[in-house]
Amino acid sequence: MFNQIDRRLVLLGLAATPLAACETLDPTVLDGILSGTGGTGLSSAEVALGLKAALDNGVGNALLNVGVLNGFLGNDIVRIPLPKVLQDVQSYLAPIGADALLVDLQTQLNRGAEKAAPVAKDIFLSAVRGLTITDAFDILRGPDTAATEYLRGRTTSRLGQLFAPIMENALNQTGALRLVDDVSSQLRAVPFAPNLGANARTDLIDHGVEYGLNGVFHFIGEEEKAIRANPAKRTSDILRRVFGA
Repeated sequence: MFNQIDRRLVLLGLAATPLAACETLDPTVLDGILSGTGGTGLSSAEVALGLKAALDNGVGNALLNVGVLNGFLGNDIVRIPLPKVLQDVQSYLAPIGADALLVDLQTQLNRGAEKAAPVAKDIFLSAVRGLTITDAFDILRGPDTAATEYLRGRTTSRLGQLFAPIMENALNQTGALRLVDDVSSQLRAVPFAPNLGANARTDLIDHGVEYGLNGVFHFIGEEEKAIRANPAKRTSDILRRVFGA
């Protein structure tokens, strides 16, 4: 059983420990650590190791879901639509059978996100490792994606800045940016067609980043819900010790 000094040391260790964005510590286990009851025998170092393992598994699994062929395009939930202005163009051209380029563009936009997601793995891990578990109780006792929403709120802006050049490179590789130029060129010859504007490429990149990150966070949330509900997701000894068997 912990004495008062031991409990203070554990609290200090926990406050400096990275938060697992994808999977969360059983409140009864954390209560036991902080109160000195429950006989868990867990040190703050073991808690930190368990949280890191959960983080690695959760983010890794999320990125594996989207970072494959049809990870975005083949999934109705995370498939990236065309930006609104291009949807307007498509609605104008589809009735006359002239929207083939836009159909191809949506495909290549999703292919770009599929290429970008695995490359961004280190960015996600680096971002979440800076989070502490000072507010762990709010997350643990919150809704079943509380940790994911905490991660989204604290990292989306930074991840967006880091993800943008990866997405731009992926869209270049898939030919999506060239297709935007082709669509713009064709529209100039169509009377009364909407104008894409001078920033069509940048707008497409920003759109891909926003929806790409949303797709990743969707799967991180699914991982979090699974580990809260399913002991089979705790696939290592340290995960079982920290999160419960």
